[in-house]
Amino acid sequence: MISTVALNELRRLLSAEHNEPHHILGMHEIKRKKTRLIAVRVFIPQAKRVVVIDDADGTNYELHKIHIDGFYEAVINRDKWFKYQLDITFHNDDHLKTYDPYSFAPSISELDRYLFGEGTHYEIYDKLGAHTMTLDGVDGVSFTVWAPNAARVSVIGSFNSWDGRRHQMRTLGSSGIWEIFIPGLKNRDKYKFELRSQNGLVFEKTDPFGSFFELRPSTATFIHDRTYQWSDDEWIACRNRENPLKHAMNIYEVHLGSWLYNHSENRFYSYSELADRLIPYVKSMHYTHIEIMGISEHPFDGSWGYQVTGYYAPTSRYGSPDEFMAFIDRAHHEGIGVILDWVPAHFPKDTHGLSNFDGTALYEHLDSRQGEHPDWGTLIFNFGRKEVKNFLIGSALMWIEKYHIDGLRVDAVASMIYLDYGKEPGQWVPNQYGGKENLDAIEFLRHMNSVILGRYSHILMIAEESTAWGGVSRPPETGGLGFNLKWNMGWMNDFLSYISKDPIYKKYHHNQLTFSMVYAYTENFVLIVSHDEVVHGKCSFISKMPGDLWQKFANLRAALGFMYGHPGKKLLFMGSEFGQFVEWSESRELDWFLLEYPHHAQTHEFVKDLNLFYKSDRPCWYNDFSGGGFEWIDCNDAERSMLSFIRRGKTNKEITIFAYNFTPVVYENHRLSVPFKADYREVMNSDDPKYGGSGVINTGALIAEDSHGGYSIGLRMPPLGMVIIKPVI
Repeated sequence: MISTVALNELRRLLSAEHNEPHHILGMHEIKRKKTRLIAVRVFIPQAKRVVVIDDADGTNYELHKIHIDGFYEAVINRDKWFKYQLDITFHNDDHLKTYDPYSFAPSISELDRYLFGEGTHYEIYDKLGAHTMTLDGVDGVSFTVWAPNAARVSVIGSFNSWDGRRHQMRTLGSSGIWEIFIPGLKNRDKYKFELRSQNGLVFEKTDPFGSFFELRPSTATFIHDRTYQWSDDEWIACRNRENPLKHAMNIYEVHLGSWLYNHSENRFYSYSELADRLIPYVKSMHYTHIEIMGISEHPFDGSWGYQVTGYYAPTSRYGSPDEFMAFIDRAHHEGIGVILDWVPAHFPKDTHGLSNFDGTALYEHLDSRQGEHPDWGTLIFNFGRKEVKNFLIGSALMWIEKYHIDGLRVDAVASMIYLDYGKEPGQWVPNQYGGKENLDAIEFLRHMNSVILGRYSHILMIAEESTAWGGVSRPPETGGLGFNLKWNMGWMNDFLSYISKDPIYKKYHHNQLTFSMVYAYTENFVLIVSHDEVVHGKCSFISKMPGDLWQKFANLRAALGFMYGHPGKKLLFMGSEFGQFVEWSESRELDWFLLEYPHHAQTHEFVKDLNLFYKSDRPCWYNDFSGGGFEWIDCNDAERSMLSFIRRGKTNKEITIFAYNFTPVVYENHRLSVPFKADYREVMNSDDPKYGGSGVINTGALIAEDSHGGYSIGLRMPPLGMVIIKPVI
């Protein structure tokens, strides 16, 4: 038989080169000698017989095989369209009864497409990708993907033998979005997109908006319904009433795969198993938040999750999206917030991911001087493209809205805002004014933070920004980038440099401890000892400490005490809380066996008590970002490497005093100025024998005496130690 389709159109369809297959396939009205007829056409290469069944009365219409490749057509003597199903018999005699994918109107509206093109469709995660839905009373899955420069796009999967001819998608106007609705698919069916570039190259891609991926090294996406029923309303309501910057925040940074490992079964622990182990541990250690490294789907374990291919999916290494939701829900029930590391700065070149997505530089820049990080071997997002910005903002919002996370720590912000980051002259292109600032990235960050904090003012938006860029944690309307917190990399570098020095040299570097107060309130800072500081030959936290074994642990306790007393929120990387000696590696779990040894167990107890004191003592955190919360008592005693300061809460009487001695010398009856006359008491001492200290502690009342027009108390200052004092009021 001869088809009613023009031969050139049919050839394009059969060779999978057509960008409008719905114009051919499905049900269409035709005219013959002034008579209106209905043509039904299908293209199913694996079929040997296809029958159309009228949904209303069950009438059957046999389709005729027009082309050997599997193109079928029937011209039906009816003048009105009708709802129908296809009864397909395959060559292996399997049967499938299904509605025709080419009989449905587009599942994504013109408004949705317009808003995405404008970069302002903030719920785009509910539209692009694969979504189960009911369309015209039929259950199925809507597939949509942005690929404006592709010549053809198909959905391939376990349901169509991965044949790109079977479910060719249509392009919707000038939006660059391709769409098809496929009835009858089920949860956990696998799929990818097959694309044909303008130069004829055919290749496969995973879904940029995919919500659940196969375990690496496989790269298909699962159709996935988010069905988890949340039970954290009380946490969310409380969180949304409070200003997080006015509360305690001591963050435990974790890499899930190496915090603990299931050796007996040689596998990672699942999200569910980690909820039973990690969350109780974090609660018992009195942390307020967990920060999870690199949770978005990524192909390479060694990237630690910072080279992302799935911006809308938690990695399947540890289980399903619903299991991850349950992990977060459990944390919230235990009073613990969850922060995710999120990476909008760059993405890997893996061929199944975003790289060269539709045969062109779509998410990245075409010019490698703009589009590549030579040091990292990754690609830089094109922040000037509205759809790319929408893709990233939608990802950030998805984690907040769908996964209930409490904050995003945005990785490598410096690499985003500087065009010359990690590059030599000639490897980068100046902006339109000849400068090195990435104006598009700056606008993107301001836009993103405005949207997120405009909707959710109590979400934490934390920048890892390693330069002196001004206003990172200040509002965009005042010229800032719009984050509400920033990692204090300057403090971290000075701090780690100082504590690693032999005590005899510390007096020459005293300013490394005090200089941070010069700029302490220029940003809302988080003080960090993160994963980046305990890898690649930098030594673990305890290994940075000078001296013999006892001195190393004493130094560690004093250093942590200084960190917790200093203004700014706190972050400590896993393993540091018990003094792991070996550098961290993503390929092995922490050395938990060390807790069987006294020094490590005592340090673990110290950090636990320090966390508890910090959380319960309002002066430690209430005024982290204003000058009224901190006052030096003595910052000039470089000769003895000692310093002291006051932290204040809501009133001048609500104080906590911190005093430090960074040498191994004991000072008896050290006179310490205090702000008012009262009895004082020691509430914590890092030299307490229960922490492995030498026992130079202060018992009983410390009575303030008149001293040079003020007041002072006499203290025993321990070697390599910290003392915390409070008035008895």
